[in-house]
Amino acid sequence: MLSNTQPLPAALGWALIIGLGLFLTAVALTVRTRLVRNTKDYIIANRKVGLGFSIGAVIAVWTWSMAIVMSAASAYTWGLSGLLWFTIPNGIAIILLAPLALRLRKVVPNGYTIPDYIRTRLSSNFSAALATLIMLLALLFSILINLKGTVLVTSAVFGLKPLAVVAVVLVIVTLYSYLGGLWTSTITGTLNTLLILVPLAVIVLFALEKIGGAEWVFNSLAQQNSEYLSILSYEAAAAFGLTLSLGLLGASISDQSFWQKAWAVKPRHLSRTFIWGGALFYPIPIIAGILGLVGLGYGVTLPQIGGDAASIGPYVIAHIGLPVTLVALYVFVVLNCSYSTIDGAFSAISSLVSVNVLMPLFPRLPGNALFTLTKLSMVIFGVIAGAIVMSGWDFVSLVLLAQSLNASILFPLLLAITWHRTTAAGFSWGIILAVVIGMTVRHFYGELAGILTITGISAIVPLTLGLLSRKTFNFDDYSRQLQASNDVESRVSHAA
Repeated sequence: MLSNTQPLPAALGWALIIGLGLFLTAVALTVRTRLVRNTKDYIIANRKVGLGFSIGAVIAVWTWSMAIVMSAASAYTWGLSGLLWFTIPNGIAIILLAPLALRLRKVVPNGYTIPDYIRTRLSSNFSAALATLIMLLALLFSILINLKGTVLVTSAVFGLKPLAVVAVVLVIVTLYSYLGGLWTSTITGTLNTLLILVPLAVIVLFALEKIGGAEWVFNSLAQQNSEYLSILSYEAAAAFGLTLSLGLLGASISDQSFWQKAWAVKPRHLSRTFIWGGALFYPIPIIAGILGLVGLGYGVTLPQIGGDAASIGPYVIAHIGLPVTLVALYVFVVLNCSYSTIDGAFSAISSLVSVNVLMPLFPRLPGNALFTLTKLSMVIFGVIAGAIVMSGWDFVSLVLLAQSLNASILFPLLLAITWHRTTAAGFSWGIILAVVIGMTVRHFYGELAGILTITGISAIVPLTLGLLSRKTFNFDDYSRQLQASNDVESRVSHAA
């Protein structure tokens, strides 16, 4: 039986939060001193990131706190089918970036951001502004979802006040992200990956041993409801799986965190970075999701965990009688997930704001001012994310809303990268109509109808307008023109 344990000492929770932050800040200070000399180092790591760091950084950016708490929540809500629908699309979404990154790096070898590519590719400042807005919103959701995950876990295990947790975590991550930009994000992200996977595996192994092994879990689920052991549940697919799958594809393609790394890694490592990053990500949600099955096995109800399914992982860890060390280690894992993803989002925000907001609006902005304002943008987005988290949205609703918005840019961006007949009107109207009509359908008819509408409109509109247009685009000529005129590269390289 689960034990009704009291929250662990709050001092231990603060020690984990602040201790990890101090360690990563020390790393950031070292990186700042040795590797960051100008804005180019700050936002693109001077295009010198190697294979090991690039794989680690990709896994860390994609391992949101969602990967830990949401994988358990999906397993707790829908059994094995929920875990399957959560896990499989996650890795695929990263692996599919490999051919796209290779193509884009070939066409734009010295790129910085996707909106900058959209601006020159479609000759449209409006399309670039729209892409910038969607990507900044995606990064904002990334930050607030990870803050929400941190609040859920620290509140469940240590009883910490949400407002205090949000404030301290934001200060810590903003501080060390502010110091070193992409170099910091890459190096700390690799460390975070190591500090996530190994401890998580140890924790879940001890948890299974404590409750009687995997056999007890499966026997308990079979006795309660055989549907929990099904991997083909229509209910899970309709309510969660298809929305998440399409949303994750949109999230990876619309996430400047990944494109920033695609242009920062050494070219010979590019495809392997995303293939290995996606493949090596899989063990993390599978291991974490087992805790949701354990919660189902015990018959834990939603009211017991505060009404939010995302709390099931920390609830199980804190109530099966594990040693304090292992419970604290679980929180440490979630903190690593949150810190690394927020850090990566801040780094991506810095590149978007620098290249797609400040430079177009203030073409004569001095280099030092550009560098300073680029870093201040992270502070502003952190404050906004913290305010939204404190508004009280539940975790699952935040995730599904974010994935619906991400899906709106999936096909327009794919077509802009790969199809020579994509037009500015098709790109822009595809996104606008998908969001306006699709989100309305989602509100009245649910997740499945909404995501299918968003995806369908965002694909049909640019395809139709592209076929009606008589213009075609020559990617080879475009690449030669960019190499001949590289104003952004020159300006960023001299912004110290």
